[in-house]
Amino acid sequence: MIELRALSSEDWRLWRELRLAALAEAPYAFASRLADWQGDGDREERWRSRLAMPGSHNLVAEVDGRPVGMASGVPTGDAMTRELIAMWVSPKARGAGVGDALILGVARWARTSGAAQLRLAVYERNAAAKGLYKRNGFIDLAAPSDPDLGADRVMMKPLDDRI
Repeated sequence: MIELRALSSEDWRLWRELRLAALAEAPYAFASRLADWQGDGDREERWRSRLAMPGSHNLVAEVDGRPVGMASGVPTGDAMTRELIAMWVSPKARGAGVGDALILGVARWARTSGAAQLRLAVYERNAAAKGLYKRNGFIDLAAPSDPDLGADRVMMKPLDDRI
């Protein structure tokens, strides 16, 4: 069974473990590089501050008590939009519904925080992620107008009371 757990800044070691694993395993999927979070970038206060980002919701997916995935929801400049970021599932857990559970968890948080839509940025070359997002109701909009999104496609999911 997949269990989702919301993290606080006290969980920074777990977040660090998963984030470093994600950046090492799937460098093609993220705007950040592994090197950005190692060496001088690998500081407890930086990891804690990432989890304490105002208005954020950080989830870890666990199967049989083992962490196998992560995702975050963050506010945007639009009060009706939240953004799904830092999504990753361990290769050993892919295809088992972990990605779907993480998306649903972030979507529920977004809806209860007052959002009407959930946005994400994804690289065109990441076909598996695009397929996961489409299966979960995201619509491919176009290239982002905001260069800070760090990817070449933007997808949006309308949120309703059924989430």
